[in-house]
Amino acid sequence: MKKLYIIVLKVFLIVVFSILKANSEEKIKIGLIVPLSGEYSYIGKSIVKSTRMALSKINDDRITIIPKDTKANPIDALRVSKKLYTNGVKIIIGPVFNESNKYLDELSEVTFLSFTNKIRNNPKNVISSGVNAISQINTIKRYLSENNLKNTIFLIPETEYKREIEDAIEKTNLILKEKFIYSKDPTLLTKQIEDLTRYQQRKQNLEDEIKRIEDSNTLNKKRKIEKLKKKDTLGFINFDSVIIADFSESLKSVATSLLYTDVSSKRIKYITLNQWFDESLLKEASLHPMYFPSINRNNFETFKKDYFQNFNTFPNQISFLSYDLVGLVYYLLINNNFETDGNLFFKKNKFKGKIGIFEINQKTITHQLNFYGIEEKTFKEIF
Repeated sequence: MKKLYIIVLKVFLIVVFSILKANSEEKIKIGLIVPLSGEYSYIGKSIVKSTRMALSKINDDRITIIPKDTKANPIDALRVSKKLYTNGVKIIIGPVFNESNKYLDELSEVTFLSFTNKIRNNPKNVISSGVNAISQINTIKRYLSENNLKNTIFLIPETEYKREIEDAIEKTNLILKEKFIYSKDPTLLTKQIEDLTRYQQRKQNLEDEIKRIEDSNTLNKKRKIEKLKKKDTLGFINFDSVIIADFSESLKSVATSLLYTDVSSKRIKYITLNQWFDESLLKEASLHPMYFPSINRNNFETFKKDYFQNFNTFPNQISFLSYDLVGLVYYLLINNNFETDGNLFFKKNKFKGKIGIFEINQKTITHQLNFYGIEEKTFKEIF
């Protein structure tokens, strides 16, 4: 009887250890849906290379990434996601474009880490992982507070992104002197900025003051007039900072219009959104200094060098985010005993990535960002 008991125990232990070994060797499959063909294939291929770098860094055979081609459209994004789900995938990194999220709520058991920075109207199972407006405005709030800037105007272009900005202003409780919506039409923009800054009134103030002194018997009249004629306007600017929610040439147009109306960055603080260290801004010396929240620049430069050493080409900006997302998923899996259940992105947590600190709470991701200035034709870290 004792021998039989020992045999049964041995068989039991063999079965248990076999199950444990099988579980330990079972791979966690992570989907990756990006455009690998068509117009935006260069983005998708850069992301795939970046995830390969991340997996190499992690060096854990328990996790594998399966890339699929969305062709940058929502129908194919859903189609390939269904295939991944059938193959046991419950976490998918992607898609790249917000439009491709449209039909993904059909796969309610799958969690998508979309690269988009838009957080409005996403399906419930899609988490925006891009550097969103809330993260950026929270960083700007810190800068405003530390510099005692209390009269801020927020300039927002009349685009689809306007609602994202307005929602973020509300959710971050950003206190503003004024919120101003401007046209992207350059023929209308200058007039709108003139009205905002009371340019014509301040210009008239200058002309009136020159005439008043000319008609007076004041001492040093000639010198005072010469000094006034060197000015463009005369009068108080009733705000101390301006946030411009724009990019590239449009950003430069708005800032140049402010400069034209004699509201230069030497008189007020020019602040904008994450510019990904657009080097063309370094050439716009007349607009300096200018400030913006952003990812960690040193880490970004290191990533670009490592990427170039691996692939002899430079990465797309989004691929930097994909590198961190692989690390984020791996970190959360470790803290959740490698279970891909609904708690993975629901519990409050933090992850320090290359971009900065990811904050996860109730299927929402925000970032703790750095803040930079463009001064003397260089990028300077403020905090």
